[in-house]
Amino acid sequence: MERLAYRINKAGSINNLKLSSENLPEPTKNEVKVQIKAIGLNFADIFAIQGLYSATPKGSFIPGLEYSGIIVKKGSEVNEFEIGDKIMGAIRFGAYANYLNINKNYIQKLPSDWSFEEGAAFIVQSLTAYYSLIELGNIKDQSTILIHSAAGGVGIYANRIAKRFNAYTIGTVGNEKKIQLLKKEGYDDVIVRGDDFSEKLKKRLVNRDLDIVLECIGGKIFSESFKQMSAGGRIIVYGAAQYSTGGSSPNYLNVLTKYLARPKVDPLSLSDKNKSVMGFNLIYLWDKVELMKKYLIKIFEMNLPKPLIGEVFDFKELLSAVKKFQTGQTVGKVIIKVD
Repeated sequence: MERLAYRINKAGSINNLKLSSENLPEPTKNEVKVQIKAIGLNFADIFAIQGLYSATPKGSFIPGLEYSGIIVKKGSEVNEFEIGDKIMGAIRFGAYANYLNINKNYIQKLPSDWSFEEGAAFIVQSLTAYYSLIELGNIKDQSTILIHSAAGGVGIYANRIAKRFNAYTIGTVGNEKKIQLLKKEGYDDVIVRGDDFSEKLKKRLVNRDLDIVLECIGGKIFSESFKQMSAGGRIIVYGAAQYSTGGSSPNYLNVLTKYLARPKVDPLSLSDKNKSVMGFNLIYLWDKVELMKKYLIKIFEMNLPKPLIGEVFDFKELLSAVKKFQTGQTVGKVIIKVD
């Protein structure tokens, strides 16, 4: 069958994304064919498009990691799902399309009271937050947690999970417009990042140990967060937004300058200060599908609120949506609606 997909022939610029018609083969025996109804945007999409992501496929590829939709065909060995089932799923690139084939192991049935938009906003955010806080962060009751980019999809789910452990959460955002949302979400304190970030954080931590940091920005934000973390603290790095320079194409000189000036941690200082630096990339879980399924079950058992949807764009507006998302001015999950 013919499908529509946003394909990029060579990573480097958002403007290289082109919508075109192409052939999609029949699903194999363990696959289903999904009519996509909603696509969730992630910062990893931008890094892949601009060629700044180590997992970026070589040559031509279709970006996109998560989606929701309806099963329209299934392979001969797919017994867990039926044609017509509403599902949500993750894919190792390929979601920027109106149809796709995917192995049955990488989809979940959409909860009956969830919209397609909510389904496309769940898997990547919740898994990243859960794995970072629980598996890596070893969160304890009444921990103090600093969550950067707190108004994004991961930040919102991180706070919701942390509150299940009675944690004290401090969220950071890039502008004051996002403060009200974080208060509504139950953050205990909010910091608007700026040149005075170090001083602001220091004031928030008077008589309080900083146990866990979820870090996705890099540079001075990483350095100050690590510096003020208490003994026994853990900083989990799952992104590096500072390297996205804001334009359709990377400013390679700017990226190189930031890369050369990136923070460096002396391994001896880790044992001296009893601190841990950990990294996490969700792609790691792709080849550990049973582990991913186990974590998703545990997340559902927490009975967390539905995903928070920010702006919704039409499929034909995908390029505009990606550029808007790149600015960091959005809140919640940015969704592409596919008719």
